[in-house]
Amino acid sequence: MSVLDIHQILKHLPHRYPMLLVDRVLEIELHQRIRALKNVSINEPFFAGHFPHRPVMPGVLTLEALAQAAALLAFESAGSLVEPNSVVYFVGIDGARFKRPVEPGDQLILEASIDRVKAGIYRFKTRASVDGETVVEADLMCTLRKVG
Repeated sequence: MSVLDIHQILKHLPHRYPMLLVDRVLEIELHQRIRALKNVSINEPFFAGHFPHRPVMPGVLTLEALAQAAALLAFESAGSLVEPNSVVYFVGIDGARFKRPVEPGDQLILEASIDRVKAGIYRFKTRASVDGETVVEADLMCTLRKVG
């Protein structure tokens, strides 16, 4: 099991503020699973409009955070860093179920396990939680593509 800090994460993901949604990787079992975290701060730019009277992290961004954790698992398992002209794209999201809102001050735990890899498309079983309580579950499909 290995751990990645923010400096190592930046080497693996092309995302940058405000779209980088993984702060630390807590555990990785190569070719198996990952457990990462996102500290949710009131300073996040989306809270200004979602919703000013009761700030809630948009569900699509929680799914994006899970996808970024899954991408880290894929890159680490492949033993490669992201190339400047590569992007990880969503191919599909199945069975997404939102169980509770994510609010400022929450520590979002992101978990993904590889379900299968076929023709360059990864399928992950994912779950995000706060204080052990499930926030969202979904099956995510992603692929790596060269651009430009």
